[in-house]
Amino acid sequence: MPSPISAAYAQDTEAAQNIEIVDAADIEDVMNEAPMSAIGDGSDAPSGIDLLSLITRGGWFMAPIGLMSMLVVTLAIERTLSLRTNKIMPRALMEELSDLAISQDHFPPSTAWEVCHEHRSPAARVIVSMLMRTGQPLGEIERTGSETIQREADRYAAPVRWLTLAAAATPLMGLLGTVWGMIVAFHESSTLTADRSRSEQLSEGIYTALVTTLAGLVVAIPAAIFAQYLENRITKLFHRIEELAFGIAPGLTKFVGRSKLDNEGQLRPMEASPPPLSPNAPPLEKPHANGVSATPPPVASST
Repeated sequence: MPSPISAAYAQDTEAAQNIEIVDAADIEDVMNEAPMSAIGDGSDAPSGIDLLSLITRGGWFMAPIGLMSMLVVTLAIERTLSLRTNKIMPRALMEELSDLAISQDHFPPSTAWEVCHEHRSPAARVIVSMLMRTGQPLGEIERTGSETIQREADRYAAPVRWLTLAAAATPLMGLLGTVWGMIVAFHESSTLTADRSRSEQLSEGIYTALVTTLAGLVVAIPAAIFAQYLENRITKLFHRIEELAFGIAPGLTKFVGRSKLDNEGQLRPMEASPPPLSPNAPPLEKPHANGVSATPPPVASST
């Protein structure tokens, strides 16, 4: 009968024979397969960012940024349509006025006035303001045209300044929301519950707070681009109007002191001033207070 020690030794020997020897190559294959299995399993993959949820988590600071975005879109569309070339300076108006200005010695102000009233536009208003100065010196005519161009340009550039304001103010609104969100995040991290860590609380609060800054930049960048584009377009269009106006002005010099244009577009002779007195002419008699001439009667000579 075998002893207990020999029986135990026999069992250990048999177990050792059943153990499969694992070499280094098998271990490397197992390590390489582990990441692939993790990638294939999408349960632990990070979820994508939901834009709508971020906007809602941005808080009430998103409201003014949303209003500014609506303002930017509205002004950009409205100004783009208003600053069309054919609306500021109609092609028919430019062609007809250019044809009239070819011969400056025979430029007809009445015809130009009628053409401007047929094609009402900022360019037509500039030319009409100069035509109404017919009969005055060339410097006065050009000064009137420059002032009218400046007024018209300012009128069209006024709405564009709101785009410039949006481009400057919207990032500040986003920064204000971010600062407030950071304050709230650090405040809440100081009163944590036992089931949440400080790093988890701060990371969630910070990425939520940065939403307002992102929204502000998304609105401000297109606003700045559109504002610069529209300002350059206004400058270009009214520079072309200025070139046309100053090309027409010399044709009005032949009417200086002779004729002027009335409100109906007709040339009228200017009122003639009284002729100057001759140096040898006798002075005019001044009537006396009671209607009697102040000149004393001639004295009869004695014979």
